[in-house]
Amino acid sequence: MQLHNKLSKPELIARLNAETFKRKTVSFYRYVNIHNPEEFRDKLYLDWSSLNCLGRIYVAHEGINAQMSIPEQNVSAFCDLLDNSKELQNMPLKWAIEDDGHSFYKLVIRVRPKIVADGLSEDVFDTTNVGNHLTPIEFHELAQNPDVFVVDMRNSYESEVGHFKNAICPNVSTFREEVEAVVDMLADKKDEKILLYCTGGVRCEKASAWLKHHGFKDVNQLHGGIIAYFREIHQAGEKSAFIGKNFVFDNRLGERITPDVLANCHQCGKPCDNHTNCAYQPCHDLIIQCDECKAKYNGCCSDICHEHQQKGTSHHRFHELVGKVNKRKAVNR
Repeated sequence: MQLHNKLSKPELIARLNAETFKRKTVSFYRYVNIHNPEEFRDKLYLDWSSLNCLGRIYVAHEGINAQMSIPEQNVSAFCDLLDNSKELQNMPLKWAIEDDGHSFYKLVIRVRPKIVADGLSEDVFDTTNVGNHLTPIEFHELAQNPDVFVVDMRNSYESEVGHFKNAICPNVSTFREEVEAVVDMLADKKDEKILLYCTGGVRCEKASAWLKHHGFKDVNQLHGGIIAYFREIHQAGEKSAFIGKNFVFDNRLGERITPDVLANCHQCGKPCDNHTNCAYQPCHDLIIQCDECKAKYNGCCSDICHEHQQKGTSHHRFHELVGKVNKRKAVNR
């Protein structure tokens, strides 16, 4: 009984490229008690492998967080499998806005302590005391009010390429830093209306509970996140208040929401919002890189990485020569 992938990355990509059918990318999450995450994980792997599903899924005692790619012809069967599980019944699904069918090339299901690595000690606040869930239309209408505070609960590399107009976008790189920064930034706004949003909604569950724990009275969150927002706003014929790209955690690294390009290439500074991972594998840092710089540096994030890529410097030797922090300082941002 095979419960994990045994093929190499080149083999998996070749198999994906050879497919003659279309795929659909979907994300979903749920906070729900899972008594035995390991057993639950193994059953999911067997069921979803049988439908040729791909993706990255985290399972924990507190629930599930999934981003997946499903063969179009198997979508109905996949939904039936969800509804046949008491933990996953009536799951709200968020389908990708842009989809090239290559969001994932293998199925990975991992058991984790939490479904989102938030760095928060949950014994000090009530994680079930969350904010008011707003539909995309409700969020859209309230966000137009200049007296409310719209807060991006994502990391800065996500908000850099796209965000709601006039949103507060803290310059942070982890969720723990994010929630602490928001509490500090809005310390004198605890009686005001706060609107939180993130990619699919899962981070706002913890963030809203954290803010309420710290005395914020009117905390609201975008149910279904940016993905649900754009679909519903588009169907309603409204102009999106979210501009730019929505960063996604799969091989696509972004979905175009509006034509606005908000960011700049980290190397030359020209307008650009295309994320890429440094082609030098010991680094693999995430940057924004234009096509010209991609060609100039052969997909690397800096002169240092490009040089060591050319030399074929090993992972161990690279980190002896230059630490991550110093390497990042060499990138012209």
